Amino acid sequence: MVGKIAKDHWHPGFLGAIEIEFIGYKDNLIFDDEHELSREPLKMDLLIIKKNKGAVIQNQIGEIFREHNVFEYKSPEDGLTIDDYYKTVGYAYLYKGLGKTVNEIPSSELTVTLVRDVKPVAFFKEVELAGGNIEEKYPGVYRISGLVNIPTQFVLTKSLDRKLHISLRLLTKHLTEEDAARFIEMASKFTEPGDRHNADALLQVSISANKEVYENMKRRDPLMCQALKELMKDEIMEERQDERRRVATDMLKENMPLSMIEKISKLPEETIRSLAKSLGIVLL
Repeated sequence: MVGKIAKDHWHPGFLGAIEIEFIGYKDNLIFDDEHELSREPLKMDLLIIKKNKGAVIQNQIGEIFREHNVFEYKSPEDGLTIDDYYKTVGYAYLYKGLGKTVNEIPSSELTVTLVRDVKPVAFFKEVELAGGNIEEKYPGVYRISGLVNIPTQFVLTKSLDRKLHISLRLLTKHLTEEDAARFIEMASKFTEPGDRHNADALLQVSISANKEVYENMKRRDPLMCQALKELMKDEIMEERQDERRRVATDMLKENMPLSMIEKISKLPEETIRSLAKSLGIVLL
């Protein structure tokens, strides 16, 4: 059984997933992660700003976008209530109210999006009891109306069309091999460093939450295993270097003054290996 994963662990994966979701529009969108609303520790999960207000986002989730778009992400362990909804709407209004000039951010240029893997049945009922309406515009994309004058929507990631929104479907603890394979196939074609970084961040979260799924895939499909290694080679290499540096430092402790240990741990791997060799220490 997979243990509970902290929200701050899921968040980088969500950011990577959402940037991949809108990969075709990155020239028109600014992704402001944890946008600070004030000098106090009050932050939105994500603010997406359209660089060009006239840009058309042909995406089932981004179709609602205006110039300033506030996102609230709930990890699989987090609940979602009517209060969370109003809190996020409150972030949007506060963001507007903190503009540098009067009405710099018109309320007509705001939207709110809530994202979660599991359907919040109680939240849906609370919206209806409060006089609101919920309509499933597309699979997994629900428009909420009747409560506030800012366009709002709820995104149920597990119900999204896997052909159109595969990155967001990976934000789950119940991943299918089909979804994992589809994402790996898509991400293996990324060439830009930023896109590969986002894929790596998402995969780290997804693998942590679904280790058994990925282990089964690696055992049965050598090509898929190789593709996954290639996608995460930088992360794997960094972990290997950290481990080798730690082992080398531990071994060198026996031959170097303690005052040098801290300096040694910060040296490049090649330098550590050279030092070890000069001292007759064989590293793997």
